[in-house]
Amino acid sequence: MPLDSRNSMSPEAQLQTTSRRTTKSENPDTWSHSTGREMRESREKRESRDTRDMSRSRDSHDSRDTHQREYSRTPPSEWKSYTQRRMLYPSQMDHDCVSELARKREEEEDEDEAYWASVRTLYEKTPNCSRPRPPKPKHAITVAVSSGALFNMMDSRKIYDEEGLEKYMEYQLTNENVVLTPGPAFRFVKALQHVNCRLRELYPDEQDLFDIVLMTNNHAQVGVRLINSVNHYGLLIDRFCLTGGKSPIGYLKAYLTNLYVSADSDKVLEAIQEGIASATMYEGAKDMSYCDTQLRVVFDGDAVLFCEEPEHSTKDHGLDKCFQHEALADNKPLGQGPLKGFMEDLGRLQKKFYAKDERLCCPIRTYLVTARSAASSGARVLKTLRRWGLEIDEALFLAGAPKGPILAKIRPHLFFDDHMFHIEGAQKYGTTTAHVPYGISQK
Repeated sequence: MPLDSRNSMSPEAQLQTTSRRTTKSENPDTWSHSTGREMRESREKRESRDTRDMSRSRDSHDSRDTHQREYSRTPPSEWKSYTQRRMLYPSQMDHDCVSELARKREEEEDEDEAYWASVRTLYEKTPNCSRPRPPKPKHAITVAVSSGALFNMMDSRKIYDEEGLEKYMEYQLTNENVVLTPGPAFRFVKALQHVNCRLRELYPDEQDLFDIVLMTNNHAQVGVRLINSVNHYGLLIDRFCLTGGKSPIGYLKAYLTNLYVSADSDKVLEAIQEGIASATMYEGAKDMSYCDTQLRVVFDGDAVLFCEEPEHSTKDHGLDKCFQHEALADNKPLGQGPLKGFMEDLGRLQKKFYAKDERLCCPIRTYLVTARSAASSGARVLKTLRRWGLEIDEALFLAGAPKGPILAKIRPHLFFDDHMFHIEGAQKYGTTTAHVPYGISQK
């Protein structure tokens, strides 16, 4: 290939190009100075443009401030909240938001009203809300009942005797939701509550009522089962005394006890020695029907309502000499026995019903069932009761005859007697009995 064909440029064009290159390469300072001047001019133009933009922005901002200041500010006395100002210029969005808030507020109010209505209904259906206020202890007739008399606890007692205290407590805790079955004092307590109910109907603010206290030497942990059983049967027992293995007798006076009944004869004897009317209860026939609208209490005479003077006379001089002594002392009142105070309490409540013309339908009825002879000593007994201001409803003088058949006819909630053979005879006829360990017959 010819050498001349590699460059198609004309000699004149090549000369001009070579001349420009030679000029730049021969004058580097001139080129550098020219380039720096161009960069400075470019930077100055850019700075000038930025300065104009900033000035224009400041003028615009000042213009807006001037435009805003043209409006007068709202005086403090005419200040309105945001909600009030928004109401002057409502928008669809505001209307939707307000509607949504109002709807939610109404739903919350409806939910609250429904909730409180359900709570009110539940409260009204709860039995405890209808519980009457318990009487004040200083005005009430306090009847202390042991847990073994109120409920049947023979199975747990057997565990205690055979396996000890720890196994007994373990058994009670394991079965605390198992309701105890009724014991010998159960019907008696229910009858006391019925009397309270009738008194409150006639005297809404009455405080002279029966107040039942549950006394037990059980540990406090066992109390849960007792509470569950009391609530299950609807018993109105608000005061408990759990002494954790110690005898509760020392607390009887502190509770202002008028009568103490228990299934433990040793504790009853201890209470009698402390001067508190007490009796050991024994179960009657479970299938015997009792009157639910009337408390029926039967008292023996000597060593129960009256003192044990005739008992001593009979033992020392014989029955004939005793009858002669009674006839001579016809106008001499008998001394009081351990249950005389409780008899007075019953009589005081009876008079409240009599004052309301409720004598014939009084919910308390008292009986005297005695082995005395009416001919020889009946007059002294009745005159003594009259002297004490007590009105016994029925007096039955048996002259030594068995009491069991008479008691089966009466069907009392309690029969107090100091002789165990009378107690055992009454049990054969299904009567719930209460032995009073007082007098010479106990020796």
